[in-house]
Amino acid sequence: MEKEENKSSTSADQNQDTVNETEKPEENLTKGNKKETDQEPKEEIKEPTPEEKIAELEDKVARTFAEMENQRRRFEKEKEDAFEYGGYSFAKEALNLIDNLDRSKHVLESDDKLKETEALKKTLEHLDIIKKDLISIFEKNNIKPIDSLNKKLDPNFHQAMMEIEDDTKEPGTIIQEIQKGFTIKDRLLRPSLVGVSKKVTIKEEKTEENKENLENK
Repeated sequence: MEKEENKSSTSADQNQDTVNETEKPEENLTKGNKKETDQEPKEEIKEPTPEEKIAELEDKVARTFAEMENQRRRFEKEKEDAFEYGGYSFAKEALNLIDNLDRSKHVLESDDKLKETEALKKTLEHLDIIKKDLISIFEKNNIKPIDSLNKKLDPNFHQAMMEIEDDTKEPGTIIQEIQKGFTIKDRLLRPSLVGVSKKVTIKEEKTEENKENLENK
């Protein structure tokens, strides 16, 4: 019995040794891989050279100066615009004076009781003098009327309000000025409201032919 137990223990020990020997290579392999991983060289952060640092600083300084120059030019442009066009809104409102003078003149000329009277004649003369003085003051401040009559329609300065049939003018020619436009310096203060010419529509009249057909019937 003791011999059989010794044999069994000896056999068990041998099996355990075999398992241990089988596991050892895997442990050794894992340890070997770990060592290789630990020994992998780390990426070194490359420090910029003094020349590269100087070049980077020079680039930043150049960009800063360029931005400062752009700001200076922008401020100069805004200051110039404020000086040149600061009265833009005032000038646009002042144009109502000319419009009201024209309306008053038209009302007086349309009054049958005042027609051909000396009072009307003098009143209209005074209105014309006031209008000329206003336009003269505007022109001294670079506010000028837009020439429209007999000019080709220009969307930059004119706004067409109607089309008028007229074969004596080329289509798109301004033949009526409803409201005068003005510019201030090189800017449009308000466009001229105008009427432009278009070709006369030719309608075929078949009255005579119809009469002849009716007579023949």
